[in-house]
Amino acid sequence: MKKAFWISKLTLIFLFPVVLISLYTGTANAWEPTKPIEFIIPAGAGGGADVMARFIAPIISKYKLAPKPVIVINKSGGAGAEGFMYVKGNAKDPHVMIITLDNLFTTPLATGVPFNWRDMTPVARLALDYFNLWVNAETPYKTAKEYLDDVKKTPGKFLMGGTGSAQEDQIITVMLEQAFGVKFSYVPFKGGGEVAVQLVGKHVNSTVNNPAEAVSQWRAGRLKPLATIDTERINLPLWKDIPTMKESSGVDMSYLMLRGIFAAPGITKEQQEFYVNMLKKVTETPEWQKYISDNGLKSAYLTGPDYVKWLEEKERITKDLMAKGNLLKKK
Repeated sequence: MKKAFWISKLTLIFLFPVVLISLYTGTANAWEPTKPIEFIIPAGAGGGADVMARFIAPIISKYKLAPKPVIVINKSGGAGAEGFMYVKGNAKDPHVMIITLDNLFTTPLATGVPFNWRDMTPVARLALDYFNLWVNAETPYKTAKEYLDDVKKTPGKFLMGGTGSAQEDQIITVMLEQAFGVKFSYVPFKGGGEVAVQLVGKHVNSTVNNPAEAVSQWRAGRLKPLATIDTERINLPLWKDIPTMKESSGVDMSYLMLRGIFAAPGITKEQQEFYVNMLKKVTETPEWQKYISDNGLKSAYLTGPDYVKWLEEKERITKDLMAKGNLLKKK
């Protein structure tokens, strides 16, 4: 028995260091950034994507979720094509990531730019963004029906301001035209922040801005939302009293926009996993939960094969909507 005991002890003595070495090696092999991370925004300043990216970067720093700083860069040219092509052109560089909205799909479909979302590495869907139908607070309209009834009386007279051409805002404008038999004159601007300012200044009659893009003007009493363009109300304290489009007009409509993250093409699995884990931790912070609530976003974290499957379906739906609105690039 005594001999067996000493054999057991020796076995443990030799095995224990092996376990320690194995754990240490695993940690050493985990990839981390070795230089600052470029965080690209394929949209203008003040829009929903810009607001979100500039919110995320300090959270990463505050909670030390990356060993290097995150540098936020706007590349909005060509309806976001500048940003997408930049990321595509930095293949295998794990220090480049991009926040995306639906121009991920609309820009190549509308312009023919040689880019597709498959040219980048999917990381995570952080949230889905709502759209509201906004008017200037000084107008007499109390419901979407009242406003759209006036639009119908004078086709083309009412100006709908939106971000870019053949992007989400114009797609929703087309949806409104087809659903209500109205006709707007669509006026494109560079970003959602500018769109809200134009409505405050009464240079356009309405917009379909995301909640975050017009919340400050709403709180200041300069703009008012007539309806949320979804089948359900925004179930958050600040936004829950805004009626759905069906409640406000009698017609059911829905459009939700991607707020997702991609990395450069050709990065390794370990590099992709670093960003997946980093962003997951961002969405678990109390600051993120407050941001979602304040800005009227739908929490919808998704990654891996489920994210890819969702992207494929979203691309199909977007192409169909653009075809109906005659917004596809002519061949």
